[in-house]
Amino acid sequence: MGTAQGFDYTDRADGTVVITHNGRVATTLRGLRAQEFLDEVDDDPQQVMARWTGNYKHGNERTARQHPRNRGR
Repeated sequence: MGTAQGFDYTDRADGTVVITHNGRVATTLRGLRAQEFLDEVDDDPQQVMARWTGNYKHGNERTARQHPRNRGR
């Protein structure tokens, strides 16, 4: 099991890997994809789990924050 800034993963006995983010299931990996994830996760767990779940910054956060709809009144 590993944890990094809200991400957590569990490697189950049946070979399934469950990745959670802030306590909620983000994705479940099985078979070859699960093994590829486990081989890669030792490098930088935060970045790897964010990429595998699709939960990563897209580069438009500053632009979205400055949009008139998102400005405080």
